[in-house]
Amino acid sequence: METGLIEIVGAVLFGLALIHTFAAKSFEILSHRYPNHAGLFHLLGEVEVVFGIWAFVLVVAMALLSGPETALGYAESRHYTEPLFVFTVMVVAASRPVLEAVRGLITAIARSLPLRTNLAQVWLGLALVPLAGSLITEPAAMTLAALILAPQIFRQGIPEWLKYGALGVLFVNVSIGGTLTSYAAPPVLMVAATWQWTTAFMAATFGWKAALAVLVNATGMVFMLRRHIPDQAPAANDAGGAATAQSAKNTPIPLVVTIIHFIFLVSVVLLAHHPVLFLSLFLFFIGYTNAYERHQNPLILKEGLLVGFFLAGLVVLGGMQQWWLQPIISNMQPTVLFFGALGLTAITDNAALTYLGSLIVGMSDHAKYMLVAGAVAGGGLTVIANAPNPAGVALLRRGFDDESIGAGGLLLGALPPTVIAALFFLF
Repeated sequence: METGLIEIVGAVLFGLALIHTFAAKSFEILSHRYPNHAGLFHLLGEVEVVFGIWAFVLVVAMALLSGPETALGYAESRHYTEPLFVFTVMVVAASRPVLEAVRGLITAIARSLPLRTNLAQVWLGLALVPLAGSLITEPAAMTLAALILAPQIFRQGIPEWLKYGALGVLFVNVSIGGTLTSYAAPPVLMVAATWQWTTAFMAATFGWKAALAVLVNATGMVFMLRRHIPDQAPAANDAGGAATAQSAKNTPIPLVVTIIHFIFLVSVVLLAHHPVLFLSLFLFFIGYTNAYERHQNPLILKEGLLVGFFLAGLVVLGGMQQWWLQPIISNMQPTVLFFGALGLTAITDNAALTYLGSLIVGMSDHAKYMLVAGAVAGGGLTVIANAPNPAGVALLRRGFDDESIGAGGLLLGALPPTVIAALFFLF
């Protein structure tokens, strides 16, 4: 069998997965309309399982067309470090000691700002935490920001269009907020070593522009939300996020427990490229949380596993798209490349896009900048545009109608902050 047929099948299945992603909310509606089949429709409506399902179909199709050995060889040739890392860092970052420590810091800073405390907390959740992603990685920043913002924004009583606007700002700010360093944003990480982009280079070339765009986006969103944020934050069990809906324990957390949790988090971040090591560390973390269960909330293992499944499926399906993506990228002029990357990011992971760009020989420095700038600017347009986005969806979708996030609503909500980010990167 010719390789070209496998690639075509992969592209078709990738397209079907994209359509399924945009139709996910419709399946949730059908689950309420036809209760006898609610389980099946609910499964098909879970955005986090879409790419995993279609990746399985791809592997089965490859086995039927070219034999089980080819299918198994392809599946095993994919690199699953990123899905494993996102799962691990999500669970560790969302643990009660880490989350309460970050909330305490956010509250302390908020009280010093000339705003209502709860409004200032929202602003910090949309601005400071995404920028902190340059240090703790974008998936960790997404997890913390989602859990901090869930009780304030993603809950009953907030207009649905404002929730989508806030979600779009969060996704865009996390995508660009990780560009102050050379290791925190997946699309930057893919090219940093090849193009010799250091943290100093990133901060001077991308970082300050990203920081300004993050502040503008967060400020504009908070201004729109100002009448809907109460003086007193809703109780945690009123929040839309999955983890914040769990009952919090009232026992104070000893400082040493918090410090140990942060040691786990920092160690996982430092070992992000070594899955054997950070997964081993994660097993120790689970043991530690079980030993000191009185200081914990239930770990978000389900949400983390769903996100890992989503990203692993994207890795399998995305590996078959190089044949048509790379020629498109290589034939674009720098300015066209910026807008092309911004648009293509919406239908494929931005890290995969920049990786394909790193394989092109002879790209000018200007073209390299435009490729990465467009990829990170468009990182909030869809669930698949940036690796941390599925984590945000998993943690916040319960705060939306039908407990699902519509792809169209996210796209519309992300357009204004995407335009702001694009303007800063271009001018």
